[in-house]
Amino acid sequence: QVQLVESGGGLVQAGGSLRLSCAASGRTFSSYTMGWFRQAPGKEREFVASISGSGGRTTYADSVKGRFTISRDNAKNTIYLQMNSLKPEDTAVYYCSMGRPTVRWGQGTQVTVSS
Repeated sequence: QVQLVESGGGLVQAGGSLRLSCAASGRTFSSYTMGWFRQAPGKEREFVASISGSGGRTTYADSVKGRFTISRDNAKNTIYLQMNSLKPEDTAVYYCSMGRPTVRWGQGTQVTVSS
């Protein structure tokens, strides 16, 4: 069974950067679109970014466009989310997702941006 394990979350000041990673088990990783979602306290889980299996196509939420970059390394079964110019409103639990629609979720990693 495929497992997704996120890492890289933490506390950062506004304007700072963090890089999230999501490592996947399983041999079919490269055939899946992968993505990042986030959920702030009291809010619905929302889409952040996605990347096609080959890495050739990426999509971003308007709220993170120009600040976040999604990438993947299929040799390492890992995707990344580079987050720059972080804002307090980026504070949330960030979840890695596999598939569109999502067939598997990671356990989440907390990102807290202080003002």
